[in-house]
Amino acid sequence: MLDEPLGALDAFTRMNLQDELLRLWRERGTTMVLVTHDIDEAVYLSDRIIVMTPRPAQIKEILDIRSPKPRARNSREFFEYRARILEMLHLVPEEAGLSRR
Repeated sequence: MLDEPLGALDAFTRMNLQDELLRLWRERGTTMVLVTHDIDEAVYLSDRIIVMTPRPAQIKEILDIRSPKPRARNSREFFEYRARILEMLHLVPEEAGLSRR
C-alpha cells in the first residue's frame, strides 16, 4: 500500500522514483495499491485507476489502462487517458477533452 509516497518530491526526483517503482514491480511481480492525487502519476504507473467521488467517497469509475509499460508521458494515448480522468473529475468540460476511441 503506497499512500501518496511521492507527493512531497520535486518533479525530477518524483519521475525517477516512479521509474524505480516500475522496476521493482517488474522484478518482483508485487501487486501495489497506490493512492495519489496526481493524474499523470496514476496514468504512468497504473494498470487500473479507480476514480473516487468526494464525500462520501464512492467509486465513480474504474478505468483500465491498456498501454504497455513503460509509457511515454508525451504520447497521444497518455494525454487521452489524462483528459478522460479530468473530465470524470469535472476539471475540464467534456467538449474540451480529447476525443475517446
